[in-house]
Amino acid sequence: MGGGCGRPGATRRHIGFPMPFTATSPSTGSSHDSKVFRFVCELREPVEPQLLQAALDKALERFPMYRSVMKRGGFWYYLEESPLPARVSSEELPPCYPIYPSVRRGLLFRVLYYRRRISLEVHHALTDGTGALHFLCALVYEYLLLRYEDVFSDAFPAPPYDAAQFQRQVDSFQKYYEKPSNRFARLSPPAYQFRGERLPRRQMAVLEGRMPLDQALACARERDATLTELMTAVFLRAIHDGMRVRDRRKPVVVAVPVNLRNFFPSESARNFFATINVGYDFGRGADSLEPVLAEVKRGFQTNLTEERMREHMNRLCALEHSIPLRLVPLPLKDVILLAANRLTARGVTASFSNIGKVSMPKEMEKLIHFFGAYTSAGKTQACACSFGGQYVVSFAGPFRNHETERVFFKELSQMGIDVVITTNLPPGNERGS
Repeated sequence: MGGGCGRPGATRRHIGFPMPFTATSPSTGSSHDSKVFRFVCELREPVEPQLLQAALDKALERFPMYRSVMKRGGFWYYLEESPLPARVSSEELPPCYPIYPSVRRGLLFRVLYYRRRISLEVHHALTDGTGALHFLCALVYEYLLLRYEDVFSDAFPAPPYDAAQFQRQVDSFQKYYEKPSNRFARLSPPAYQFRGERLPRRQMAVLEGRMPLDQALACARERDATLTELMTAVFLRAIHDGMRVRDRRKPVVVAVPVNLRNFFPSESARNFFATINVGYDFGRGADSLEPVLAEVKRGFQTNLTEERMREHMNRLCALEHSIPLRLVPLPLKDVILLAANRLTARGVTASFSNIGKVSMPKEMEKLIHFFGAYTSAGKTQACACSFGGQYVVSFAGPFRNHETERVFFKELSQMGIDVVITTNLPPGNERGS
């Protein structure tokens, strides 16, 4: 399975290709896409670092897989349990700064604090968004128990995500894999690609829009759509607004990660997601919201079925079960993966990930302001989640121009949604905002 030499008695976990490989393989990272994503929890009061460290130690007892480092074998990347300590630290590096590779081999996550914020950054080889969110919620839960010990002295609230440890460790890709009749997917035609001046390497711009969940849901219901469908349609239109006329012959395509736990019973804290592409050809259709939203709804209805998700999952797993590919040395696999990633990226303009509703014990909700998420990006990406009556959409990208984000939030405002925007950009560095 994995080559290389680990310490005696160490536990290895092979992480080859059973995940959506072009999205998570270390070989496909770049100066702007470190394969690291961040979840944020903003509390009502400043974070106490000593208590956060104690909470992290407790959370790791429930999630031992986080005590892993990534190693290169002769044929695969693999995870190996490690005795390295996990330490919280103040936020000093740029968001989603690379975790792997590094000068020294380390754990595949970091916990940061800044004022009232607790941030969890994770390399995608370790887990997906749902798995990371489970860990962050467990961390925040343990922190609040320690921080407000007097409040919870009589009875502890039920912990979020209380799955058994063996359920968290399950590789659900392997559990549900069936040999597909056709292991090769048809390559998507080239999609429109963002252009513009980029920020310095390893830096990215983050714009975070917070809005009342009930207002956003009302706008979606008025249009007989889900919130994800509406936001995807508005995102497509915002991208179109900034396109040059000669670029409009190419479709705008948004990749949407899908949590496979919604289709197959799984409590796994490991990677278990797939991606669908939803697009619109503005060169052939009207650019108003109604036709764009109608096409988005058709795309979701067509792709979000158990049959389609099973086909997609089986094709991903078939790569790992391919005997010829198993025999290819890792350096050559890296070249193959990089080429495959570039081919796949040509068919996608941007991505929109809806994490969904974040759940915490009711007794703790009043102590939390909101949750948010975003990811390192070689192109503009958006993530959304809701908590406590707030819906947060966060954009991250490597570009100095933020016209797409401005148009996106402007359209939501014109629908009657009150949006509050924050950004990590210092004054004078933002353009088109």
